[in-house]
Amino acid sequence: MTGLSHNAQWVLVSTLMLGSAAGLVGCIAYWKRQSLMGDALAHAALPGVVGGFALLGFKSLPVMLAGAAASALLGALAVAAIRSHTRIKEDTAMGIILSVFFGLGIMLLTIVNRMPGGGQSGLDKFIFGQAAAMVRQDMLVMTAAAVVVLLVVLISFKEWKLYLFDPAFARGLGLSGRLMDAIWMTLLVAVIVIGIQAVGVILMAALLIIPAVSARYWTHAFSRMLALSALFGGGAGAAGTWISTLGDGWPTGPFIVIAAAGMFLVSLLFGLRKGLLVTAMLRRRQVRRLRAETVRSETLAEGEALP
Repeated sequence: MTGLSHNAQWVLVSTLMLGSAAGLVGCIAYWKRQSLMGDALAHAALPGVVGGFALLGFKSLPVMLAGAAASALLGALAVAAIRSHTRIKEDTAMGIILSVFFGLGIMLLTIVNRMPGGGQSGLDKFIFGQAAAMVRQDMLVMTAAAVVVLLVVLISFKEWKLYLFDPAFARGLGLSGRLMDAIWMTLLVAVIVIGIQAVGVILMAALLIIPAVSARYWTHAFSRMLALSALFGGGAGAAGTWISTLGDGWPTGPFIVIAAAGMFLVSLLFGLRKGLLVTAMLRRRQVRRLRAETVRSETLAEGEALP
């Protein structure tokens, strides 16, 4: 970190830890086939942020983040209610909640900005993030949250495997699916809440989705995918932050997403399991093998046909 200011170092460590935690949670979301849930809850957190400011009339980050957590959890409950009591599919329910809550947040933001002092609140920064405004305390909070997420995933690694890949066997062993759902949702909301200040409600979904998808191109093993997803997420956070320090006023959040997208493209092309290059090479080998077998069969058939 030589050459970086103290504030830039704090931001880099914060985004590194945030990306790692988001990668772990995003990997679980990938196998639950609920990657869109992170996007929906990130957008659903915006009304809570604005509501926390409006409640006090001044900017208090703990209150605003608590409001974001409450709003995101309310969005999760709304998705579950729509899925349970209607014939609407889960992805459609997520899309509905995403749009409605984000629209509500923008409406509240417009109202609050017209209040005395609202124009200087900086609430609009929560849409795209403002990592440069983070201080040492924010770094400590993100680091602590990321460590908690890491410990929860590692300590209950066997339970996560059963919960995701063999839920019937897990129920037979007495593992509560509702409890695991609640733990996963808590982890997801926690990562979203601590991350919206850095990358915003719109870009937060990228840190939850892209690292996990990128890791899938390199391995089929769940444990390795968790590690790679955390590595890609943390790497994207650190790389995007470092690149943003090279220019004057360059936004950190978008560069983090661009760095994550770059890792995805590399994985898409060169991934050892499902990469396009490896897939093309395997297909070429199969074609050559089929051609060789065809030529061999034809040669044998011609030899048998000779008197």
